[in-house]
This record gives sequence, structure tokens and C-alpha cells, in this order.
Amino acid sequence: MPTYDLGFLGGGQLARMSIQAAQRMGLKCFSLDPGHETPASQIADAETGRLDDPAAIATILASCEQVTLENEFIPAGAIREALRVTSRHESCIVPGIDALATIQDKLLQRQAFDRAGVPSPKAVPIEEAETLGFPCVLKARFGGYDGKGTRYARTREEFESHRALWEQGGWLAEEFVPFRRELAVMVCLYGENRIAFPTVETVQTNHVCDLVFPVGVDASEIAIRAVEAVGGQGLFGVELFQLEDGSISVNELAPRPHNTGHYTLDWGGPSQFEAHVRAVMGLPPVLAQSFGFAVMANLLGQEGAGDYRKGLAPALEVDGARFHWYGKAEAKPGRKMGHLNVVGGPGEPVAEVVERAKASRAAFYAGWTQ
Repeated sequence: MPTYDLGFLGGGQLARMSIQAAQRMGLKCFSLDPGHETPASQIADAETGRLDDPAAIATILASCEQVTLENEFIPAGAIREALRVTSRHESCIVPGIDALATIQDKLLQRQAFDRAGVPSPKAVPIEEAETLGFPCVLKARFGGYDGKGTRYARTREEFESHRALWEQGGWLAEEFVPFRRELAVMVCLYGENRIAFPTVETVQTNHVCDLVFPVGVDASEIAIRAVEAVGGQGLFGVELFQLEDGSISVNELAPRPHNTGHYTLDWGGPSQFEAHVRAVMGLPPVLAQSFGFAVMANLLGQEGAGDYRKGLAPALEVDGARFHWYGKAEAKPGRKMGHLNVVGGPGEPVAEVVERAKASRAAFYAGWTQ
């Protein structure tokens, strides 16, 4: 029998918070990460190794009953080789190898949406960019996130100015979407279960998620269809655009817990991390219902950051504030170091809770950088 119940490929904050959910159920967890001291290794056993190394991945597969991912950038080919070496069946991996391979290639992801009739921006190989017209968006097919691997081509001349990036291949072009706002839904699919957490609005600053709060829109149906389109199993973060006419288009999928679902740690219902663990382990599903709500504000590394505990008390002076710190060794500017959830009271306007979240974060930053 495997030594551990649940293994994680990746040892960052998403693995850490998933492990915390698993440990509450008494499950033993193990993670793999190239870092020696990671958020996950601080709370559970861990192995140091590259996430693209089949031998390192095989260590996790051989040690754990079930295995999941902390990010979608672990090469599907490396996981397949590790499965072969260990003679494990691919069903031990959630979200599934084929779904992962589709999601890792943003062009294949778009094509899967198109075949399933799921609205999303039209995408073509970079060589066919001019068929879309300008403006358009240029994206690296593999590995981009938080704005990395994305360029805009407003004109043919601007498109040509990026040639050094894309002419070696591995890029796509997609139509520019003048969206009204960005939305997100956490979706959990396994077996016959189809679960969607409430739709939230997300505000991005410099391409990084800044604030997440409830919104009076239900995008759960299209979010579920998007995950089904790639054959996904388990928990997915689905990012969407709402256009000016009110219609909704899928931006992209993440086959794992997601920044936009962190509010579920304090909203009064089950968390995305519990849903994730249950799906991977084949346990009965959560009911994604709550009698309250919370607003999430990311905490990013700052210039001059010192002891974060100096900001803790000021942040928690704000009514309803809940603090989550990831335990990362270095607070690089812009790096996700933690988040705040601020819980709303019965009947309280969302806008007022958003302002409290901003105030709590500002108080934290002031103490952290003094």
C-alpha cells in the first residue's frame, strides 16, 4: 500500500491550503517541488525534485494513492513516462492526462471549446494572425500566466514588431475581446457530480488578480461546459469575460484550485480546497452553498517589506478580516505572499465590504513596510 493518501506535484500555496484541507480529514500528504523549503513542505512531508523529471514524479506516484497538480505547467509527457515506470494507471492522476495536455496548449484549449460550442475568443496559429484582423492578442501557447507570454498587436506594424518573439513558433493569435468585466467560477466535476461555486467578479492589476467579490451573474452553466469540453475531472478555475451586451465568453481554464476561489475559505460554506481533495480522493462531493459571502484581496510582495507580523494586527482590526499567509521565504515585489478575506454581514452591500478589504490590505502593507 502507498505510504501517503494524497500527493501533490508542486509545493506552493495551493498545495499548502489543499494539504490543510486534507489533514482535517486525517489524510497523509506528500509533495514534490524543486524548492527546498516551500509552503507545502512546512506542514507535510516533501521531496525535492524537478517537476519536469519523470523519475522525480515517479517517486510521488509510487508513494501516494492519488496524485494531483498544483499548476498546469508540469509536462503531460513527463507524467505519462512516470506512470509507465511505476506501472500506475492514469486514473490515479486528477485532472487526467489528456485534459492536462489540452489545457497546456492554449490553442488546443480554444479548439476544444470551439468543437463543443463553448463561446470563447477565436484563436488561430500565429502564422494566420492576419485572418483575425487588428487589434488582436498574441499569446504563448505554453506556459503563460498572469500576463506573462501575452502581447497586443493593435496594428500590422505592431504585430511585426513582436516577430522576434513569435517567429520561432509556439505562439497563437486570438481575437481581441472588449469585455465589460472579468468573471470566474470554481467548477468541480467527477463521476456524475457537476458542482459550481458562485460566480465572482475579478479585478486585475498589472495582469495579477487583485480583488475578488460576489457578482449578480450566474456563469456556472458555461463554466461547466468548458470543463466538459476538455474532458476534465476534478476542480477547475474557469476565467470568463462578460461582454458589453451581457453575453459571456470563456477566457481559460486552470485544472486546480485557483486564486479566484480563495474567498471560499471564509464565506461560510465549504472551501474550494475541500472540494478539490474530495474530488481527487473520490469522496462524496461538497454542496457549494453558503449563507454568507467574503471579499478576497491578494497580498503581494512589496519594496521594503520586513516582518509581515508587524502588519498583522492592523489588518485584523478591520471588521470581518481573515488573514492567510503562505510562508514563502522571499517577498519579491509582485509575488503572491498571502491574501485577506473580509466577511460581509447579513444584507451588507458588497461595495462596502470591498472597501473594508482594501482598508485591511492598506493597513497590512503600512505595517509590513514600515
